[in-house]
Amino acid sequence: MPHETTPRVFLIARPAIDHDGMRAYLADVGGESWLQLRAGEEHNGGQQLVEFAGRACYRSWEPGLNPNVTRIRTDQPQYFSNILASGHGSVLEHANYSFALRNVSRVFTHELVRHRAGSAFSQESLRYVRLTDIGFRVPAVLEPLRERVLSVVEQLEELQREGAEALGIDSDGVPFHVKKEVTSALRRLAPIGLSTDIIWTANVRTLRHVIQMRTDPSAEEELRMVFDDLAQIMRAEAPLLFADFTRTSDGAWVPEHHKV
Repeated sequence: MPHETTPRVFLIARPAIDHDGMRAYLADVGGESWLQLRAGEEHNGGQQLVEFAGRACYRSWEPGLNPNVTRIRTDQPQYFSNILASGHGSVLEHANYSFALRNVSRVFTHELVRHRAGSAFSQESLRYVRLTDIGFRVPAVLEPLRERVLSVVEQLEELQREGAEALGIDSDGVPFHVKKEVTSALRRLAPIGLSTDIIWTANVRTLRHVIQMRTDPSAEEELRMVFDDLAQIMRAEAPLLFADFTRTSDGAWVPEHHKV
């Protein structure tokens, strides 16, 4: 019998700052006071990296380094508010976060990989991973047909096991390339809604764009569910980079500044 699953989002990697490298660069360019200013604050690698990149663009570490800059924003929330309002989104691309997306469907992953700009993907390969059991989530709209849906998935799961047995790929001495060929062929008879895992890395600019798109009421139900969780994770992880987002009553995450 197929086991029912629920998609989950795990943040598995975030930016880490090499403060010695930053300090050496700033000693050379003349902006050491900026790092001293940030030294007493809680270090948030993603936010600090974005600010570092943004200040490098204008040499706005402190007044006097750039004759065109007579005043600098030392308050970090104000600095990021200006970055977002001015649409200076390229600096957001420096901060990358990685997620393990667990028990999402291949419907989900087919849509996710369309967001290839600013992203990296590593997905569980059903060419190599045998489907001895199939995880599946019944979408809310199909609840009236729950038992029938699960019955169909159960038959497809049985076909996976029976096919592997009939073709003898677990017998002693069967070469790996034969197992791979059969496994690859059998996956064609699995439901596109089966649960799978994918590792996704994306920069902050991409995350902002995808969260907005995939929590919109017109987006697919599972994507709305997953990206609602992911948006809440990023709002806690890098609050100043997502400060302009508001979660509406229908679950959509809407930024104040769209063209960042």
